[in-house]
Amino acid sequence: MEQEVRVIPYRLVEENEEIKEIPKGVELIQAPKLWHETKGKGIKVAVLDTGCETAHPDLKDRIIGGRNFTDDDRSNPDIYTDYNGHGTHVAGTIAAQENEAGVIGVAPEAGLLIVKVLNKAGSGKYDWIIKGIHYAIEQKADIISMSLGGPADVPELHEAIKTAVNNNILVVCAAGNEGDGDDSTNEFAYPGAYNEVISVGAINLERGSSEFTNSHNEIDLVAPGEGITSTYLNGKYATLSGTSMAAPHVSGALALIKTYSNLHFDRVLSEPELYAQLIKRTVPLGNSPKLEGNGLVYLTVPEHLAEIFNHNFKTMVMDAV
Repeated sequence: MEQEVRVIPYRLVEENEEIKEIPKGVELIQAPKLWHETKGKGIKVAVLDTGCETAHPDLKDRIIGGRNFTDDDRSNPDIYTDYNGHGTHVAGTIAAQENEAGVIGVAPEAGLLIVKVLNKAGSGKYDWIIKGIHYAIEQKADIISMSLGGPADVPELHEAIKTAVNNNILVVCAAGNEGDGDDSTNEFAYPGAYNEVISVGAINLERGSSEFTNSHNEIDLVAPGEGITSTYLNGKYATLSGTSMAAPHVSGALALIKTYSNLHFDRVLSEPELYAQLIKRTVPLGNSPKLEGNGLVYLTVPEHLAEIFNHNFKTMVMDAV
């Protein structure tokens, strides 16, 4: 396994010293409308990436632990600092806390387990990724979020993911940025192309399919992935684009869905049941299923459908009268 996995390529749009906003992507998937019910408290999201800036004011109280599996800092397992920026950005989209400044993540009370499997160059060995997945399993993570990928289908990586899913862990992966805008061609990046993972493609903030997003039959859904503002290095904020930015929207959404389900069901839902709850909360955008899967994650869909049903029912009653 000499080949390496890398961060899913992304584009830095801009950096900001200060900011105060609910990011547009968080709003687009309707996360704030669920915050009166849940903000993801008690859910553990393992972020397998380049580490995290643990002192960032929007993240420091959300981080519940971590481990370094890379060659950074002489492979010290206790130092999972981010020197790249990618992992810090992903973590912020998932769970940046409410603190009257900065940005807010999709699930602002979820816990972040920082699993550093990519080094400062944004690359990592398959062994690091596999060890990181097993660490997340040992730590009883609820969700594993991976905005990384490579061209090789490595059986050991696939087996590690299967083990995570068999342990009732939801595994969310970026689909990749090798797309050409043509749904008749397939672009595969692993682990995002495995059937067992939740593969996330990207759209822009106007709900159009991103030209760079990979297309294939394993795409499950899409989320905002262009012009996404989140936490960054040195206490700053950055706006990035890529499927790397789409995947953490879904990881955060699942944190909300899982806590919501825990409140409203009499039992803990299984991984397939939680996946079904996620897919219920999607809306088709009119693109090919190979580009958008089931559509855009849209957390208020059940409520929205209930409103439509009630409206239609009242119309039927009036017509009958």
